[in-house]
Amino acid sequence: MSTLETLPSEEVYTLFQKLVYDKLGIHLAKRKRMMLGHRLLKRVKHIQVDNFSAYFRFITNPDNSHELEVALELMTTNETFFFREEKHFDYMANIILPRINANREYKVWSAASSTGEEPYSIAMLLNEHCPTLWSVVASDVNKSVLAHARKGIYINDRTKSLPKKYRQIYCAKGTDEFEGYIRIKPELRKRLHFFTFNLLDNMSGLGKFDLIFIRNVMIYFDDKTRQKIINGLQQCLNKGGYLFISHSETLHGLEHSFELIKPAIYQKLT
Repeated sequence: MSTLETLPSEEVYTLFQKLVYDKLGIHLAKRKRMMLGHRLLKRVKHIQVDNFSAYFRFITNPDNSHELEVALELMTTNETFFFREEKHFDYMANIILPRINANREYKVWSAASSTGEEPYSIAMLLNEHCPTLWSVVASDVNKSVLAHARKGIYINDRTKSLPKKYRQIYCAKGTDEFEGYIRIKPELRKRLHFFTFNLLDNMSGLGKFDLIFIRNVMIYFDDKTRQKIINGLQQCLNKGGYLFISHSETLHGLEHSFELIKPAIYQKLT
């Protein structure tokens, strides 16, 4: 491979854009070409093909489905932290949870869970404030980040927003080779269920939830894909249930039956 080719040509990048859109519904902006080249370069060398065009042909060969999975994981962004967008968790603790029906299980879905900081934050809050039984399921299209989430091990620098109280109750401090890390205690880890799920797939088999977090992911979809996802989420949400999106996102321009309650917080009233 030429040492000069550190990113795909515009023509080849267009092929990767279409692949990611077709498989995941995610639109890679033109400005992401350098990012994609940086992330895939090691795989191009590892497979020992001549260039990005050859790598594209390799991963789209049905015989190389595992490498396609690796490439798709590398091309999607996964960045999160504990108690991200803190106002959502304040609203949960102070408004939603005190009002829920204590006679049945309260169910939450973290629909783009990445490496697990979001669903573990939800679980900590539920364990402290929920007056009834609760469950949290967490999904992502990326199997690697789900494997990370199941382990529940995080470097201290990524846990600065984790309240001291919750750190003491739910986290174990790493020692020896894990010095500088914390791990979510097994009592909490075992209460979460992580599973692989593509938001473009049919959601009808997932059941009903009282609260759905789907934050910092819809910004990567076009309106057609976002509408499809919102249609599915509406089916999964119980009447009176809540939908949390990111403060950088909006449902403006989409057809839905949610009512905006607070910035980035919607409720299904019918």
